[in-house]
Amino acid sequence: QVQLVESGGGLVQPGGSLRLTCAASTSLFSIFPMGWYRQAPGKQREMVATIRSGLTNYEDSVKGRFTISSDNAKNTVYLQMNSLKPEDTAVYYCNAKGTYGYWGQGTQVTVSS
Repeated sequence: QVQLVESGGGLVQPGGSLRLTCAASTSLFSIFPMGWYRQAPGKQREMVATIRSGLTNYEDSVKGRFTISSDNAKNTVYLQMNSLKPEDTAVYYCNAKGTYGYWGQGTQVTVSS
């Protein structure tokens, strides 16, 4: 069983930055693609960013503001979020092996003044 543990969420003002971390219990090479998804209240869960073999993909509204990266030696994936907006408020989930794969418990990100 693969375990994913997220951290780094919190409350930030509009325009601020946060970095989310997802620590996996196994080698990333065995569970790629890795990704970050988010779910806002009353909305469906949506893909934010994915990474596989160095190739990245982003949801349109976060392009140029968010960056996904991985440290394969540490079995860790990051999501650097800059220029945060109130509409980025959501629970952010780490994912491995796609939507039918493994999920973390989620971390709350709140963007508010």
